[in-house]
Amino acid sequence: MTEPTIRDRAAIAGIGQTAFAKSLGRSEYDMAVEAIWNACADAGIPPRAIDGIVRYDMEQIDEEQLLAVLGNPDVRFFAGTPFGGGGSAAVLVVAATAIAAGQAETVLVYRSRARGRRSSYGDHAHQGGRYWAKLPAALPGLNQWHVPHGLVSAFQEMAMIAMRHRIDFGTTDDQYADVAIAFREHAIRNPQAVMRTPMTRADHHASRLIAEPLRLFDCNIETDGACALVVTSRERARDLRQPPAVIRAGAMAAGSHHIRLSTLFARAFEDESAPRVARRLFAMADCAPADVDVAFFYDFFTALVIIALEQYGFCPRGEGGPFVQDGGLAWPGGRLVCNTNGGQLSEAFIHGFNNTLEAVRQIRGTSTAQVDGCELAFVAGGNTDPTGAVILARDR
Repeated sequence: MTEPTIRDRAAIAGIGQTAFAKSLGRSEYDMAVEAIWNACADAGIPPRAIDGIVRYDMEQIDEEQLLAVLGNPDVRFFAGTPFGGGGSAAVLVVAATAIAAGQAETVLVYRSRARGRRSSYGDHAHQGGRYWAKLPAALPGLNQWHVPHGLVSAFQEMAMIAMRHRIDFGTTDDQYADVAIAFREHAIRNPQAVMRTPMTRADHHASRLIAEPLRLFDCNIETDGACALVVTSRERARDLRQPPAVIRAGAMAAGSHHIRLSTLFARAFEDESAPRVARRLFAMADCAPADVDVAFFYDFFTALVIIALEQYGFCPRGEGGPFVQDGGLAWPGGRLVCNTNGGQLSEAFIHGFNNTLEAVRQIRGTSTAQVDGCELAFVAGGNTDPTGAVILARDR
């Protein structure tokens, strides 16, 4: 009996987005609708053809709110993925599973966020401000064990993880800067990117400390914007408007979470979420990290890109820092070209979903930093959460 698999069963047929900016002054609903309509138009399908919806659990715009604007489609499958960063590639695994199981034929996946500073704290604060600004006076659950000691935000939690990696392997500020500079250079070529000012190592090192060892330019930017895509069967995608980006493989795993730092550091490296995903992902795809043409890491912090390179097997453990040095992630000519849109460090922060759209553009051959002959694109969610990853392939 053949083992069930999602390998090559589904493909991304359409992508859409809004403009990205530090403040657009728009509701998350308004942005979601624009991105969804753009994705449907890109695929060449009417919105009413959608019969499945997959979203992040924390998405504020739910399925019911979309029914009328989509033309009241017969939605027969809907699901969500937990966490923000961890869900950014896992949503595709769920969508592909629904297609492979025959539960849906045309699945919408989307994310809309009003997180720019003015949007989060000004007139649109009700639409999605930063979670640490909304903590209650009394802290229930696991928050009570770390918030009173100063671990309030993701910046502080990630700083602990980054510092541990520095202590163990000697990762340096220059190596952090190499990640930030490479992605900024990609953003400069991308007219949709928010941050397009050139960056030097001196600029990086002069940016203020946020939580040691992380500086301002080590952290993702905060933006408004929305992204959406349409997933359907590989066979149907071939008859639509765009070249399919086939979901060659996808995997999810729950092994770590940055809020539970004690268990994160106590767990063996190979049992963290990302290494667990890597083993299943590359086995399903029947390829190795060295076969990947372009990679998209969840670049919420430069240090976590370096760690992800090790977790997913692109370099040995402890060698992520040297791997990124001297243009290791740059286009053209890098050891592994990464985040060619500028990523969350320089394009926009849409919980990683903007990276997925760029991976599709790489497969189509339409990126502003196009990798020649791109056949395989790797996309990962946040590597400090229960997470997922996919490999997209050109249709053959």
